[in-house]
Amino acid sequence: MTPTQFTFTSAFVLGLMGLTFHRTHLLSALLCLEGMMLALFIALSLWTLQLDSTNCSSAPMLFLAFSACEAGAGLALLVATARTHGTDHLQSLNLLQC
Repeated sequence: MTPTQFTFTSAFVLGLMGLTFHRTHLLSALLCLEGMMLALFIALSLWTLQLDSTNCSSAPMLFLAFSACEAGAGLALLVATARTHGTDHLQSLNLLQC
């Protein structure tokens, strides 16, 4: 494993560990998801550069567009949750309540 691959793999794993172990606020969970998406985007971009293939060159931009849509939806959910519940703590969210 090259040092570049190790760096982006460790960045993804750190984001995943932050998502699993530090689940107090919805905003921190969204930031961990964004860190994971950024690590995947950079790794996919470097992979297409190493292949020197024009077939896969549009994949990182498509992935970046989907991660931007995911970030917008996450922020909309954060605002809606903060308005209805008054906080963004994940402990206070109950799926059984209407």
